Amino acid sequence: MRRRHVGWIAGAAAAVLVAAGAITYAVAEDSSGGSATTTPGPESADAGFARDMAIHHQQAVEMSYIVRDRTKNEDVRRLAYDIAQTQANQRGMLLGWLDLWELSKVSAKPPMTWMGMGGMASGKDGALMPGMATNTELKKLQSLSGKQAEILYLQLMTDHHKGGIHMAEGCVAKCTVGVEKRLAQGMVDAQQSELEVMAGMLKERGAAPRS
Repeated sequence: MRRRHVGWIAGAAAAVLVAAGAITYAVAEDSSGGSATTTPGPESADAGFARDMAIHHQQAVEMSYIVRDRTKNEDVRRLAYDIAQTQANQRGMLLGWLDLWELSKVSAKPPMTWMGMGGMASGKDGALMPGMATNTELKKLQSLSGKQAEILYLQLMTDHHKGGIHMAEGCVAKCTVGVEKRLAQGMVDAQQSELEVMAGMLKERGAAPRS
């Protein structure tokens, strides 16, 4: 059962990578018309989500590559690779859309302001948004190996996915660009499935999600 779930994630990741070009092209095609109704503004939910999720995804990629070097377990390494590849690709798409819209990749306002939740995370110790690991937690992950590294990675990524799903649901509700809303819904669906897989992997290791 475990291998079937992990294999499903690999297939889903591949599908996301194949679809990425079509989604990016669709956004480019929409934006090329120069219509104010298809190009979001700098303070829009579309722009805010693209900026914030690009940062959120970057940490997931970082954590995934850390654990790949800290364990020899094939299932964990495969899961980490799939998450890293999928989220790195999606991050490139989000930043690419900001370029197409001629919008800045950074904002002076706190993360998640576009959701009306600018004060949700203090940014203390590097945790810029809910679900993100702190710098201390990342250093701890780098210091562990084997089963201990696997457990901490799965716990950190579980928290990370929960925060990411919350933001993606915000985009589904507030974003106006159709392809971006569909990408956000795809993130929700895929990460919810990965949460189930990670819960099972933690249980196999005698552990559980932190919250």
